[in-house]
Amino acid sequence: MKTVSLFLIMLISPLMNIFGQERDRQPVVSGSFYPSDPDKLRSELAGYFASFRKPDDAVRVRAMIVPHAGYVFSGHTAAAGFASIPSGAVYDNIFLIGVSHRYAFEGAAVFTSGDLATPLGTLKVNREAGEQLKRTNRWFIGKDEAHGPEHSLEVELPFIMYHFNPVPQVIPILIGTRNTSVLKGIASGLQSWFNERNLFIISSDFSHYPSYDDARRVDRVASDAIINGDPDLFLRTIRNIESSGTDNLATAMCGWPAGLVLLYLAEKDESLRFRNVEYTNSGDSPRGSKDEVVGYNAIVLERKRAAGTGNTEPKGAAAGKAADEGATVTTAPKGAAAGKAADEGATVTTAPKGASAGKAEDDYATGTQDPGSFTLTPAEKQTLISIAREAISARLDGRKPATIDATRLTTRLKEPLGAFVTLTKEGELRGCIGRFTSTDPLWEVVAAMATEAAFGDPRFPVLTRTEYPSVDLEISVLGPMKKINSISEIKTGRHGIYLKKGYRSGTLLPQVASERGWSVEQFLGYCARDKAGIGWDGWKDRDTEIFVYEAYVFGEERKP
Repeated sequence: MKTVSLFLIMLISPLMNIFGQERDRQPVVSGSFYPSDPDKLRSELAGYFASFRKPDDAVRVRAMIVPHAGYVFSGHTAAAGFASIPSGAVYDNIFLIGVSHRYAFEGAAVFTSGDLATPLGTLKVNREAGEQLKRTNRWFIGKDEAHGPEHSLEVELPFIMYHFNPVPQVIPILIGTRNTSVLKGIASGLQSWFNERNLFIISSDFSHYPSYDDARRVDRVASDAIINGDPDLFLRTIRNIESSGTDNLATAMCGWPAGLVLLYLAEKDESLRFRNVEYTNSGDSPRGSKDEVVGYNAIVLERKRAAGTGNTEPKGAAAGKAADEGATVTTAPKGAAAGKAADEGATVTTAPKGASAGKAEDDYATGTQDPGSFTLTPAEKQTLISIAREAISARLDGRKPATIDATRLTTRLKEPLGAFVTLTKEGELRGCIGRFTSTDPLWEVVAAMATEAAFGDPRFPVLTRTEYPSVDLEISVLGPMKKINSISEIKTGRHGIYLKKGYRSGTLLPQVASERGWSVEQFLGYCARDKAGIGWDGWKDRDTEIFVYEAYVFGEERKP
């Protein structure tokens, strides 16, 4: 009898593997990337979520980008993304999208063979929806062998199981291609599902294996391109970062094809905005080295708050980018100027995209905002513009810039001040890089940053001789930074703010507060949360330093 029973078990087991629950996708990185013990896993997740405030119920999150590394490195950042959604928020489905790290194929592999096992229970797969994708769009295929060993989607599953109540069904999708036409086709197949009822989660880490400081620079550029919302700009940015020659950089974003699909989905909906919730890299972990790191961003895509629904969100039609217009984003400089910036500990930044920021800066320069004590004469402005133009022309001509007789320059032009140089073409940003502080004289900073804006902004290809005549030039001079002891010293509309806490820092330019109608506390809160990544009340911490500065912005006279 025992022999017969054993035979039946041996016969039935393979059949269960075909038809039964044993076809559920089993964890492959539990016990290494995250605890396999359910109690330990819940405790660890609870610790991550405990550091975040209850999210705003009035803001509906439509999508997010979160990391997929071991929790000791990226768990807190992943939790920051999930914590932006109320735990009781109801979604019909979660479209969980990542990139296949082990298999290359043309299309997107949808797992419909079973459900998803986790240490916290089994996560239900919406097989009907997955099969519908495969029936209606040729780029969606079945390829279970890609899902089996893949970690990128699995790492997100415990967060989903822990955070949501009720837990939505999941459609697991792995992208196996970098072909942009195929990625557009994948986005097209998902478009009808991209609505308020469904949440899209993009699983991706950012830069792989540069140094700690290089990672922070290039990851900020990549995240800024996402926040901008332009798929073409994002794709160009990724390619420029990966061709920039950054030491030991393997990729700017391992899951960029999945990120590009999200940008394609969102680009036509102006009611949505991207917002960066948190950034870290593996060097921030006690277990991580700062020599070779991996970057992690938590970015959410949410519906903008309607006008008149409160004073804690930006106002107006441009609210989706309010937190980013006029703000600065760190990027990696190149060439000799980059060396100086690094040696001096200067901050090298790229300027925001869009005409609205430029308009605000023009208003500042023409007196609708108080420029404070810093001014330049018309002759001084023209001198700086000429120096910037000559620096760019010399690089285009393959020659050294004309020698500047510093003895003939005014004292103001020789002051050690930070500056941005912005290039626009037909009203669109074409490049912008600057320094907040410098020990070099202003005229040298302008020359160096003009060259960097034209040839070193990783978001854009290098400037060509053909397009150079149609490019307009603008210079923003930043006055000296002053550390303040009381927020009563901040004058909105006049002062930009710079917050520094440990290795984290962030800034918002002067015009942002007046444009949005923010109070001083809101100005500080947005800067602390969205730019420095230290939380809304992070500016109140004893170890947070607050600096103010003034900006003086001018451009060359437009040609008739």
